[in-house]
Amino acid sequence: MPWKGETDPYKIWISEIILQQTRVQQGLAYYERFIAAFPNIGSLAESEEEKVFKLWEGLGYYSRCKNLIATAKYIHQELGGRFPEKYEEIIALKGIGEYTASAISSFAFHQPFAVLDGNVFRVLSRFFGLTTPINTNEGKKIYKELAYQLLPPKQSAAYNQAIMDFGATVCKPSLPECATCVMRKECVAFQNNMVSILPVNEKVIKQTKRVFYYFILEFDGRLYIRKRTQQDIWQNLFEFFLIEDSGKKSDDEILIDFLKRFGLKKNEYSLQSIFKKYQQKLTHQTIIGCFIYLILEKEIFIDDDYQLIEKKELAKFPFPKFINTYLKEKESIFKFVVS
Repeated sequence: MPWKGETDPYKIWISEIILQQTRVQQGLAYYERFIAAFPNIGSLAESEEEKVFKLWEGLGYYSRCKNLIATAKYIHQELGGRFPEKYEEIIALKGIGEYTASAISSFAFHQPFAVLDGNVFRVLSRFFGLTTPINTNEGKKIYKELAYQLLPPKQSAAYNQAIMDFGATVCKPSLPECATCVMRKECVAFQNNMVSILPVNEKVIKQTKRVFYYFILEFDGRLYIRKRTQQDIWQNLFEFFLIEDSGKKSDDEILIDFLKRFGLKKNEYSLQSIFKKYQQKLTHQTIIGCFIYLILEKEIFIDDDYQLIEKKELAKFPFPKFINTYLKEKESIFKFVVS
């Protein structure tokens, strides 16, 4: 991976933020595009925000991107473009927690900070046979203390990288390479047949369900879109006209509500299609979505948040993966290209 052995704090920061909640193979392509587009903090800080969000499109957890932009601007404008070297200053930056601050301190500045990611938690739990849940305050304290006891101060970067790689390639979450592992004779989990149950994670995520009806409204070859600015999922990304419902109404009832709201008569619109339901699971919620495609014979005013854009301009705007995935399947119907 291109970030292995990297000492540039900017590139380490970018890779760590991208890899939060993202699989390595997916994150790799995003990392390469980001570094190509924004090779340094200055180029990221001075770029148009929509361009940055467009490159982030599909990664999810968009607050990461928002914080990335804010921190880049702060370092560029307030610190003269120089990434801070002290751990206390790094962790104070927006969007950077203990793990990322430790990674930057260790890999970029060779400071003795232990890096605790999912791989490290798993290796320590299995090797020492620790059953304390890793997501509890007690567990975090135990693992942090142990990680620092094991850390060689003068070789923290090499050690951190090694134990992370060991967890990723040998002590894997499923189908670990125990049969050929050089640590198996000393591994408490292997000797006691506990590999499959460690580490313990008590996290229980409560899922909520939301039903989104997106109206793709076309007038004179143009489409209505707006930027999501509220404190909610997909903030700063764009969307079509949205009606959020409890799920109790039928598709036809939702359509009737929309037509009544804007006083549209039968000769003032044509219904192209009501597509089947589409679902996406996020960390804490499940989004059930339906896309309704209408061609309008007259222009309507929704509110100041909405703008009419040419179809060919659609690819310039960052949309949630939820919308993009669905539209890509229907490109031949909509007759516009989604990037």
